[in-house]
Amino acid sequence: MDRKVGIFVEGMGASAASSGVLNALQGKIFALLYLERTALSLEEVAERLGQSKSNISINVRGLVDWHLVRLIRVPGSRRDHYEAATDLVRVMQEIIERRFRWNMRQVLATIQETRSVDAVSSAADEAFIKQRLDTLEGFFRLMDATAGMLAPGRPFPPQLTPAAAPVAGGAGKPAKPPARRSR
Repeated sequence: MDRKVGIFVEGMGASAASSGVLNALQGKIFALLYLERTALSLEEVAERLGQSKSNISINVRGLVDWHLVRLIRVPGSRRDHYEAATDLVRVMQEIIERRFRWNMRQVLATIQETRSVDAVSSAADEAFIKQRLDTLEGFFRLMDATAGMLAPGRPFPPQLTPAAAPVAGGAGKPAKPPARRSR
């Protein structure tokens, strides 16, 4: 693998490891497939990443489940080949829906269950607990609604281009990117 692809693969592996969604190897597999023009077999992925075919196979299944990678049939080959998803908006919709919204709903259910318990503490404690639960519920309902805007089936810009960049101060000029810090 050339240096440029290697940097991308390693960086995406590190990013995936801290995502809470994928592991490092899944991030590397996605990155490798994303920069390939054609679908790769499990053997090719394993060779390029220096992993066993069985390890790649297990991790590719997880990527397929997340709709980050799809199985491709290559005419004349009996091997399974895989390519990375390129509809990144759809991928993010899937991750938000399956990972984050599920967690938000768990918090909201916990709040409702907590409210259903009869109070055995003082009125001051009850008022404090109610206020805290109200604040938490408001926050998570807002986050759930925000995540819902990216839910599958809702319209969303199909491409993120410089023309779609946010406008600074309504002046019709694209917002300037933040200044880069020197190290």
